[in-house]
Amino acid sequence: MAGIVFAIVAAACEVGAIGLFGHITDEVLARGQLDAFWLPGLAWLGVALVAALASFVGNYSTALGGERFLLNLRDKVFSHLQTLTPDYFENRRLGDLMARLTDDIEAIEELIGSGLVRAFTTVVSVIFFVGAAFYIRWDLALVTMTLIPAFLLVSKGFAGRFRTASARERTSNGAMNSVIEESLANQSLVQAHNRQETEAGRLHNEGVTWLRANMSQAKLSATYGPIVQILETICLLVIIGFGAWEIASGRLTIGGLLAFAAYLAYLYPAVQSLGELALTVSEAAAGSDRVVEVLHAQPSVTDRDVIAPTPAPVRGRVEFEHVGFTYPNRTKATLADLSFTAEPGDLLACTGPSGAGKSTIAKLLLRFYDPSAGRILLDGIDLRDMSRHDLREAVTLLQQENLLFSATVRDNIAYGRPGATMDEIVQAAITADVHDFVTTLPQGYDTPVGQRGRLLSGGQRQRIAIARAVLRDAPVLILDEPMTGLDAPTAARIMEPLRRLMSGRTTILISHDLRFVPETRHRIELGPAGSDDPPVLSVSINGDSGLG
Repeated sequence: MAGIVFAIVAAACEVGAIGLFGHITDEVLARGQLDAFWLPGLAWLGVALVAALASFVGNYSTALGGERFLLNLRDKVFSHLQTLTPDYFENRRLGDLMARLTDDIEAIEELIGSGLVRAFTTVVSVIFFVGAAFYIRWDLALVTMTLIPAFLLVSKGFAGRFRTASARERTSNGAMNSVIEESLANQSLVQAHNRQETEAGRLHNEGVTWLRANMSQAKLSATYGPIVQILETICLLVIIGFGAWEIASGRLTIGGLLAFAAYLAYLYPAVQSLGELALTVSEAAAGSDRVVEVLHAQPSVTDRDVIAPTPAPVRGRVEFEHVGFTYPNRTKATLADLSFTAEPGDLLACTGPSGAGKSTIAKLLLRFYDPSAGRILLDGIDLRDMSRHDLREAVTLLQQENLLFSATVRDNIAYGRPGATMDEIVQAAITADVHDFVTTLPQGYDTPVGQRGRLLSGGQRQRIAIARAVLRDAPVLILDEPMTGLDAPTAARIMEPLRRLMSGRTTILISHDLRFVPETRHRIELGPAGSDDPPVLSVSINGDSGLG
């Protein structure tokens, strides 16, 4: 609003300055009266100073509003992405999502932030200049008005083509970002297999597609500009020719004609700016389509309107009652009629070949998905009746891939409990057998671990993840293939802190290799993936009734 107000003030000052210019031409220059120059000259300077100040404040305010809009929109889109379930990201390229959060949102800002302000102020400027033109000579102003629609028709003819070209550029930009992200994230694999030239070729091919899309836009812009320039020249020649005839007839002064021409010099660019706004809308529409697609995506799991109160404290009794599940867009069930009960202090091992549905149990327990049949209970409450936030506060997931952020050791351990004190972080590290090696690092707990923890060994990353789980101190623990990729000595060393972590908790261990796992009280074995029948619970080591 401030940008609009000050832009209107600046436009009004421009109208006044042109009027003073016409006055000086007729009263000073044409008559040679120097004494008549000083008062309108000082007035012109004063108007110019006010216009400069208004222009600065207006432009700054518009920029501030636009950048705040950009910040808020990006925050909203990113926050919405955080609510979507993992399957959404598994089916999309990360680089393309990054492009939507940056380039596409910036294109929208050009329209919503500065574009709308520019449109409003341009309309006001057009009204001012048209009014001033009518004040000087209404017949010349009418001639001017009849030529304005030509600008708008040209802009309308280009708008649709600009939108198509912009959509191609946005899509190709996302694809190019995806190639860059994938290649840089997997550089060790690329170099180990001598695929540098292949990756460079992939980027080049996507870059050529992006280049062609950009050149389509450039071709349209290069064509649009000269056409508008020709229209402006035709309009100006018509007005000057008509004005010369009026001067010859004695009905118009030279100062009046120059002032009128000056108004046209402001008017036609303003009208052209309105036409260009249609092109900006077309470009922004291409970006907004991609952003709106993200905002319209809905999580496959949501909280109910009425949420059951979470027991305090949560004990951690987990029950699967005749649970069945089929992944979206698949026809074959992954789990069917699966039932078991795990009490606090129990260790339940889930075994079976890859693809049999072991990790699906973890996804269902965390409500990344809801079961297709049956129900899952925590302390006797159906998970669907709990809020996802409260549920996930009660569950700790230790994944096969130990995900670390490119932060410090301390930040990664405290990630699950941001308010933890340094003493609590150190105690968790001691429990996880990670403290000794951290003290040997150059900056101790303040040492950065690199992108995804790549500056650390696999065993070190695993123990930091265990320390994070210890500090989180949730009553339910899910261990998803905790020994994968570790050699026997490292796995054996990690078992000791794992035992301490599992103590007193309801632990579900998902693994195909139980060599380093302590004696289990329960085990469920899932059938092979690809069998005709969906995998079901088939084995109970000690025959407890909890393994129905």
